[in-house]
Amino acid sequence: MSDTAERSPSPTPPSPLEGRGDGARRFGDVWQWLGISGALCGTSGIARRTFIYAYLGAAIVAGAVIIVNILTTHHEEPQYGLINPIIWEGTSWVTLMLFYPIAWIAYRLAPPSAQPRWLLLAHIPAVVLFSLAHVAGFVLLRKAIYGLDGVEYDFGSFLPHFAYELGKDVFGYGIFISTFTLIEHLLRQQSLIKTPEQTLTFDIRDGAKLNRVRLDQVLAIGSAGNYAEFNLKDGRKLLMRSPLSALENELRPRGFLRTHRSWIVNATQMTGLKPEGSGDYTVELGPLTAPLSRRFPDALAKLRQ
Repeated sequence: MSDTAERSPSPTPPSPLEGRGDGARRFGDVWQWLGISGALCGTSGIARRTFIYAYLGAAIVAGAVIIVNILTTHHEEPQYGLINPIIWEGTSWVTLMLFYPIAWIAYRLAPPSAQPRWLLLAHIPAVVLFSLAHVAGFVLLRKAIYGLDGVEYDFGSFLPHFAYELGKDVFGYGIFISTFTLIEHLLRQQSLIKTPEQTLTFDIRDGAKLNRVRLDQVLAIGSAGNYAEFNLKDGRKLLMRSPLSALENELRPRGFLRTHRSWIVNATQMTGLKPEGSGDYTVELGPLTAPLSRRFPDALAKLRQ
């Protein structure tokens, strides 16, 4: 193996509900929330399919780019041979796909439609973490591979090389988030194509327990600690271990609106809208009421339609 390995790598408001279930989150619940746990991925499997389709698509596209980069480097800098570009680009591809779930977790925490909008700031530390993991991963892999041949791999000065890699990773991260959004939107639109006699239902899961309810029976969903509390027309309150942001993303196409940091309401079940002053409202849903914060003007506009 050539000693050229030593050259620097080529650029490549608090909840109104009483908190419940505040204990440690079970490992299986974490995977259910992230949407990548197979049968435990959620209510419809859309989150799991979004992750799988986007992951496979990213693997194929990134793989094609890697092949082009290898061939280009070999053509323009033949002194490095073919093995070195394969190692450089191959290790980058491996760690890119290995740490790809960082972007997915950030997307689940703060999708582009997240309310309030400041939640989107979570993507700043997420993309930095993603890039750090990507760079550290491929540097360690290259050191290990070259070390097998007794050659020392030198990444060069860290800060300028990391700044360059960060710029590329920010672009890739943005593509990942856009892909998640597009695929999930298409899958949700597909899931809504139903015959008129079919009733839309929702599976409320808590571990192995499942309650299947009609969506027109759900008045609102409130935050209850680590759980979401479904308030039904018949007076039942069912718990599901899930953040409201994940439920909002899944139920928005079915007529549900986020009206408060701790509440999602079924807009089709609204019976009244009462102003409370300072721009806040109370949403009346038959026997139930839920707050509508002035921080959610889009929800107010849709409820007034």
